[in-house]
Amino acid sequence: MIKTDSVLYRNLISIGFSEKEALVYLALLELGKRTVTVIARNSNINRTTVYDILDSLAAKGLVSISGKEPLQEYVAESPDKILDLVKKDIEQKQAQLKETEDLVPQLKSIHNVSDRPRVRFYEGKLGIEEVYEDTLTAHETIRAYANVYEMHKSLPSYFPKYYKRRTAKGINIRAIIPSNTAGLERISKDSEEARESALVPEDKVYFSPEINIYDNKIMIASWKEKLGIIIESKEIADAMKTIYELAWTEAKRLEKDSALTQHV
Repeated sequence: MIKTDSVLYRNLISIGFSEKEALVYLALLELGKRTVTVIARNSNINRTTVYDILDSLAAKGLVSISGKEPLQEYVAESPDKILDLVKKDIEQKQAQLKETEDLVPQLKSIHNVSDRPRVRFYEGKLGIEEVYEDTLTAHETIRAYANVYEMHKSLPSYFPKYYKRRTAKGINIRAIIPSNTAGLERISKDSEEARESALVPEDKVYFSPEINIYDNKIMIASWKEKLGIIIESKEIADAMKTIYELAWTEAKRLEKDSALTQHV
C-alpha cells in the first residue's frame, strides 16, 4: 500500500500530479503490469475512479495499456517520461510568459485609469498612419512640429489624401516647418490646406519626428524608429501647448529674420 506521507508521493504532487494520480502511478511502478482490480486494491482507490486516473496518466504518456477487457492490463512507462513531461510543460509556460510579456504593454495602452496619463504605442508604417488618423478627431487647431521632407519620404501616398480629409473636416493646423524643399512646397498650399506655417531655417532648427498637440493629446510620429505614440493627458497637453506658443513666437521671428537676410 502506498503511503501518502512518503517523499516520492509528496514530490509527485509538487510537480503537478493530483493526489490520486500519484497514488496510482506509484502503485503501478511497484506492481509492474497489472489489471485495474489489483491497482485499485494497492492504491486504495475505488475501481471506477482508477479507470479515469489511468486514462489521464495514459494521455500524458506515463502509462501503457495492453489487452482487452476484462483482461486489460496497465503498466507504468519509464520515469524518464515524467522528465519529458515537465520539460514540455516548462517550454509551454515559457512560451506563455513571452506571449504575456508582449501582451501586457498592449493591454496597458488601453487601460483606462482616471487621473493618470494614457499612453498608446503603434509600430510600423501602419501604426504611424493610425496615429495620424487620430488627429482627424481633433476639436481644435492642431499645433504641429512637422518636417515635411521626412513625412513624405516615409508615407508618400498617405499624406495627399490626409491633407484633403483634414481640410474637409474643418480641422486647421499651425505648423513649425524646417525650410527644406518639401517644406517650401508645402507652405505654398497653406491656404487650400487650412494651415498656417512658420518656416524655420533648416541649418538652425532641424527635427525629424512630427509632434502634434490637440485636445488632451500629444501625437508623436518617429520616422526613424517607425513608431507612433499618443499620450492622452490634459495636464501634459496643456503644458505642451504653452511650450508650443513660445516656440511659435520664436519660429516666426526666425522666419522674419531669414526673409530679411535673403533680401539684403
